Amino acid sequence: QVQLVESGGGSVQAGGSLRLSCTASGMTFCMAWFRQAPGKERERVASNSHYGQVLYADSVQGRFSISRDSVKKILYLQMDSLKPEDSGIYYCAAAEPSRTFCGLPASDYKSWGQGIQVTVSS
Repeated sequence: QVQLVESGGGSVQAGGSLRLSCTASGMTFCMAWFRQAPGKERERVASNSHYGQVLYADSVQGRFSISRDSVKKILYLQMDSLKPEDSGIYYCAAAEPSRTFCGLPASDYKSWGQGIQVTVSS
């Protein structure tokens, strides 16, 4: 199982930016960022494949950017033009190595970080 540790969260005003980092013990073909707001289900924000294919939730398209550094084993999430509705706990996740389609729900991601809080105030 892959060990994942998130960093870079915090509080920011609407319109601001944050960059999340996820340091991994290893990287699988599919890596992703999920988030969970109070009372809501965990949703996939962005996913990134080993070959650089990316998928974004409609709500963050054009504002968030996911990338990975496979040498350093770090997954990034650049978040710009943040909105209050972006607030929540953000999780880094890795799918099983056999998975090659990365638009997967949370149940198909098997390794998780502990999560990090992002709060966007209006």
